[in-house]
Amino acid sequence: MAYCDIERHDDVVVVWLDEPKSTVNTLSMDMLDEFEAMIDDIEKDNDVKGAVLISRKKDVFIAGADVKALLEMESGEQATELSRRGNALLSRMANLKKPIIAAIHGACLGGGNEVAMACHYRIATDHPKTILGQPEVKLGLLPGGGGTQRLPRLVGLTKALDILLTGKNIYPYPAKKMGLIDEIIHPPGLLQAAIAVARDGVPERDVKRSTMDKVLESTSFTRDYVTKKALETVERKTRGNYPAPKKILECVSIGLDEGLEKGLEAESKGFGELQETPECKQLIGLFLATQEAKHNPFEKKAKDVSSLAMLGAGFMGAGITEVSITKGIEVTLRDLNMEGVGRAKQTIWKNLQSKVKKRALSSFQSDVIMSRIEGVTDLEQIKGADIVVEAVFEDIDLKKRIVAEVESVCGRSTIFASNTSSLPIGEIAADAKYPQNIIGMHYFSPVPKMPLLEIIVTDKTTQAVKGTAIKLGQRQGKVVIVVNDGPGFYTTRVLTALTNEAIQMLAEGARIEDVDNAMKDFGFPVGPITLMDEVGIDVGAHIARGALADMFRARGIEDNSVIQDIAKAGLHGRKTGKGFYTYGKGKSKSINTDMYKYFGGEDRKDFDKKTIQDRVGLIFVNEAVRCLEENILTSALDGDLGAVMGLGYPPFRGGPFRFIDSEGAQTIVDKLKALEEVHGVRFQASKLLVTMAKENRSFYD
Repeated sequence: MAYCDIERHDDVVVVWLDEPKSTVNTLSMDMLDEFEAMIDDIEKDNDVKGAVLISRKKDVFIAGADVKALLEMESGEQATELSRRGNALLSRMANLKKPIIAAIHGACLGGGNEVAMACHYRIATDHPKTILGQPEVKLGLLPGGGGTQRLPRLVGLTKALDILLTGKNIYPYPAKKMGLIDEIIHPPGLLQAAIAVARDGVPERDVKRSTMDKVLESTSFTRDYVTKKALETVERKTRGNYPAPKKILECVSIGLDEGLEKGLEAESKGFGELQETPECKQLIGLFLATQEAKHNPFEKKAKDVSSLAMLGAGFMGAGITEVSITKGIEVTLRDLNMEGVGRAKQTIWKNLQSKVKKRALSSFQSDVIMSRIEGVTDLEQIKGADIVVEAVFEDIDLKKRIVAEVESVCGRSTIFASNTSSLPIGEIAADAKYPQNIIGMHYFSPVPKMPLLEIIVTDKTTQAVKGTAIKLGQRQGKVVIVVNDGPGFYTTRVLTALTNEAIQMLAEGARIEDVDNAMKDFGFPVGPITLMDEVGIDVGAHIARGALADMFRARGIEDNSVIQDIAKAGLHGRKTGKGFYTYGKGKSKSINTDMYKYFGGEDRKDFDKKTIQDRVGLIFVNEAVRCLEENILTSALDGDLGAVMGLGYPPFRGGPFRFIDSEGAQTIVDKLKALEEVHGVRFQASKLLVTMAKENRSFYD
């Protein structure tokens, strides 16, 4: 079957992109072959004035390259040659005397955006699903189809670097303002508008650059200044753990200083070099894992969820409501009073208005989204709900009482989902009439930004309930993992092991900033001490008093009462302005040295960075393996997704299980044994890890 379906509209060729047996279009060797033949035909046919590239896929123009094929390449040289061939083809298309128009609806990302930039004119729809961007940096790569060269020429250096180094999505109106696209239209008129431009000729571009941008791009000296500052920012944020941003900056500089041809060659070489790096392999593996997570093993038994009842209008309840209504789900939001509902609606409204300001949404669309919330105080008003999600305080008796109240007004088939971070679902369901309908849906804060949803099931949870919860989470835009019930489930359990060890190091005399900086150098976005402040020290103290404490104590991880003392003193972290850090206006913060009185005084000791990373990092990794050993996790893949997407485990390391595979199980066991000899039984390697080492096995064969 052909990738390109050719139609003639008198003197204009319309090329419908439609990758066989796929829901999206991706760039592949087969597509390049067809593109070459298509350009030959357009060039030779004297009756053709121009061509239009448009997609038959729903909400996708071209989603990027076939990353699985990139991962499977035997050498970086293969990737380099692929890039060279693609660049030669796109350069030929860009230099064609007959105009080729990109008619963009839906995702136009990576190689798709590079194809569009090589066209002579770009028209995009104003639909919310239409996004453009170069996300290759998130895969440890650089754009290999001219993105480092054409983007700066289209939008200017500073805006191009912002797109290339962050991988962020660009919506149509900002894209037009910066010059990435030339025209915006409603979806029904896309094809005819593109045909008209192809037939009548490409209008002159009208992109206004700011005076500052013009100055910064005017000489090699000022361009070097921009790229140098960008590199400093990248190195500060990534701690030097990611090679792709530096290589992107090199390619951009070569292209601007030495010309397009040399820039494209540098890009192709850089593409191949990055493809061979371990960081790229891990990041692509992680991306493929997120695609795997879109599979719902209980899809056939799952119900469609078009509405839900949300109990609790606090910060989490508002977040869950927001991610639901933005995906078309009607929400009945119930709180004890309408003031609480009003505050939640105001929070959601502000978030939507920030998107309106960026022109990612229209005012009308935001109004439609807000209309999907019905605020109520009477529990009777949720009686028709197919699924009820509660997000109230972490108190087992309170949650059990809410289960009873919901069951008294709702039907036998109503699903009850608890947004709990640590309370066992089996205990919440202990007195329920219909325990088979009760499930955990652990969202992460802030809900609109954090990608993970951890679903927790018991041995009584039905397949229909599991499937429906997964389907709901996926519709809300979440990466979903499913774990079995137990104290702390997976994410809270491994995170608690990590923060406990960080606290232990403070008790031994480590400095707050040394622990945080060591783990940031390891690749975490924030250090474990900062994380406790962000989550709330009171929340950590509450979790530490629960069932996790008994389990950890049995394994030599002592329940450190100092956290309870700190919480009782009202030092809850950022939300109270003071915790391990003191918080000023905006993002400013400083070490709260008063905290050291809880840890033996202000006399602090020097700890080697590697020692901190081994102790804090390996106790996390070992706990993750224990979760797999005890069947809390059912797969290493879920463990890696949960750690990276929910807890900030370094993406370039792939997750704790991929980290073990890359280091070797025996290496990890040996390090844990050395730590056990010095610090005791809490570092004892899990049985599964020891077995993996003995049998020389890996988690990903």
